[in-house]
Amino acid sequence: MASQDTAAPGDWSTTVIVSSSLQDHEVIASLRNQRHKIRVSNSVQTDSIIFPLSGTAFLLVNTQEARGGEDRETFFDKIQQFSSTHRNSFIVMVAALHGPEEWDLMRNIQLRFLGSNLKVIPAHNSAETVKSVLTIVKATCKPHCETIEEKLLQAKVYIAENSPAWKALDEM
Repeated sequence: MASQDTAAPGDWSTTVIVSSSLQDHEVIASLRNQRHKIRVSNSVQTDSIIFPLSGTAFLLVNTQEARGGEDRETFFDKIQQFSSTHRNSFIVMVAALHGPEEWDLMRNIQLRFLGSNLKVIPAHNSAETVKSVLTIVKATCKPHCETIEEKLLQAKVYIAENSPAWKALDEM
């Protein structure tokens, strides 16, 4: 019996709304290759990827561009707009190597948006980005979320039935 976790990438697909700025990006090509339905839109925020069925949105940020490109306040305004638009939002910070400057940037973002619905995910390349994004999307998508909850409940029951601590308490 094949479980959902070991299924081939093409076994599960969903609709993805992508900013037109990312239509030729490696991440989108990879999602396309995995047979996800890609919808390019000019009306979503630049560099964003939205998974409507799971209610999650991702903002792809190249750390080199973020550090040296636009000024800091414009960058934070872009993140603020993204975070306030999407209830379950993630920033994927892509860098080949996460050095002190990249970690400092991520820390500043986390401090600035502490208490908001924004989460920061470090990634090294497009393949890692796709893997992280799809893991989050699957975990928050209705059928997969229910499967995860069912597996956690089964694990909890198994632990309770087979735990030496519970057996000792039962004997008392």
